[in-house]
Amino acid sequence: MAFKRIDVNTILMCEIDEIAKHVLKQNFPNIPIIDNVCEMKSIPQSTDILCAGFPCQDLSSVGGKLGLSGTRSSLVKEVFRLLKGNKVEWVVFENVSFMLSLNGGEAIKSIVEELEQLGYRWAYRTIDSISFVPQHRCRVYVVASLHNDPRDVILSGESEQSYGKVNYQEFNRPLGFYWTEGKHALGLVEDGIPTLKAGSTIGIPSPPAIAFPNGEISSPDIRDAERLQGFPENWTLPAESLSRASCRWKLVGNAVTVDTVGWIANKIISPQKYDASKDKELRAKKAWPKSAWGADGVRMESNAGLYPSNETRISLEDFLMFPRKPLSLKATKGFEKRLSEGSMRSPIFFQKAK
Repeated sequence: MAFKRIDVNTILMCEIDEIAKHVLKQNFPNIPIIDNVCEMKSIPQSTDILCAGFPCQDLSSVGGKLGLSGTRSSLVKEVFRLLKGNKVEWVVFENVSFMLSLNGGEAIKSIVEELEQLGYRWAYRTIDSISFVPQHRCRVYVVASLHNDPRDVILSGESEQSYGKVNYQEFNRPLGFYWTEGKHALGLVEDGIPTLKAGSTIGIPSPPAIAFPNGEISSPDIRDAERLQGFPENWTLPAESLSRASCRWKLVGNAVTVDTVGWIANKIISPQKYDASKDKELRAKKAWPKSAWGADGVRMESNAGLYPSNETRISLEDFLMFPRKPLSLKATKGFEKRLSEGSMRSPIFFQKAK
């Protein structure tokens, strides 16, 4: 979707989930889809850009934390298998930011080593989607190139603004949080929502809640959730012909924010010179930095921040278009109970409500 907006054609997609594949077929009817990357023989010869949002389950802060030895996240190795047979000019990866610290950053270390062995220059940056849409969603984006400078794509551009910081004493803007939490985390975001999730392991959706200054506490409609990921409303509606409506939350939660990838896509077409004068040598630590780059045998830590865009984004209240679902009494009481049992710092609004 992001590359389509700048007239870069997608020539092949890979998706194994039947419901997700059905949605893709309905929205991109003329683009072939293969089921299993492990069965893919080669990359089409005309390919300029390869994008891979490989599974995050083994790299996430929840779950088994198996890293690239896990059966799902290890699928990224298939990308390198294919690149060895046919290198393309640009490679773009996306995954959760926790991979920078899991097992000492083992996953990102493995990825950049593979890229270096294939002759690629690489750069990565942790980007928060809230720079583009009212959703706090930190993800690592790796951009690599054979002949171009990936730093001019992913590391250049810095916002003078920051987003989402919570004022615990005043309550004058919408406050997004997860009502399913409370004891150890809240996912609090001011003028935005916390990261949209795929839901529970048994497929139960877990939309966030939003507290409004007028006293309303509600959850966004699935159509606004689609828009918060950069898709048009009802993008995932075709899924309802194969499964229950709630499966759409999983699709949205597993997606990559289109607006963030759109920013990267535009920078590939129109790069912006990166100033590396303040960067420092990348040294072994317990975790890898939020942004870094490597070229010609050198690895450097970058100062590039989470918010790359200086464009003013719309407020959450103005962004939401569809009727919201009020938080039920049962859900509210459950959240209140967890909040009282935990030791989390909470905004004055929650304290008064309690």
